Amino acid sequence: MALIPRWRYMSDEAKAVTRRIGWSALAILVVAVVLRPLLPWLALSILLYLIWQKRR
Repeated sequence: MALIPRWRYMSDEAKAVTRRIGWSALAILVVAVVLRPLLPWLALSILLYLIWQKRR
């Protein structure tokens, strides 16, 4: 069974849009999974950098 049942009846433009949306959703998912654990470290790094810059 096809993931999108009417894929063969879709126009080329509609297929392209569907593919683009699929890749974008996949990219967002990967970024969310990879970056989410790093966000606290990133926030701490930025905070420490700002404090260090003020002390100079």
